[in-house]
Amino acid sequence: MTTRASSFEQFDSTWQDHLRQLVAQLSSAPRPPTTPDHNHVLRSLIHKVTQHFADYHRAKSTLDALTIFSAPWSTSLERSLHWVAGWRPTTLFHLLITESSSLLESRIFDILRGLKTGDLGDLSPRQFGRLSELQCETVREENEISEELGEWQEGMGDLLELACGGGGGCDAAEALGGGRTERLSRVLEKADELRMKTLRSVVELLTPQQAVEFLIAAAEMQFGIREWGMNQDARRGHV
Repeated sequence: MTTRASSFEQFDSTWQDHLRQLVAQLSSAPRPPTTPDHNHVLRSLIHKVTQHFADYHRAKSTLDALTIFSAPWSTSLERSLHWVAGWRPTTLFHLLITESSSLLESRIFDILRGLKTGDLGDLSPRQFGRLSELQCETVREENEISEELGEWQEGMGDLLELACGGGGGCDAAEALGGGRTERLSRVLEKADELRMKTLRSVVELLTPQQAVEFLIAAAEMQFGIREWGMNQDARRGHV
């Protein structure tokens, strides 16, 4: 592992710990908010969490593209789930719908009685409509980025074949060279921009209470995948 990758691995660990602290703050925040001060507290925490994710992508962008794709700081499970070296933006929509449906089922009798819960199980028709629009937009942008990555991979495959002559002892990073990964870096940048754009868009269409619940669920999903992946790697003898 390179020095930069090793340094980022330490950053990743610290970042995960800080995210856990932020989730603890989200979990203890007043819900539902009953005063303007409560709403202010929730909005402040929401901003801190979204900014925390932005900080992660900013720090990751200082690494070279091939290191980002290999992601030695991630578990094998996490890497198997990656889309363009990170989480797939449309995952957020699936998560939101799952959380909303689960809460809706658990509080169906209150809803039938006309009681408003204000949580993720109480999304309005307008919110569902905007959510559907955002999902379609995000799928389109994901497909465009995937196509661009596929074109880069096809071109680099041909280049490696020429540079290495089909032999097994070729160093891919050396054969490609820094200049030839510039396009890959741009693809990664677009992917990270879409990740943050999607996160912010979903949060903005929710009420503060709903946004807090959503961010807790998103972080807990990330923690769960990391823990499961670490357990799998430990059983397989991975370091």
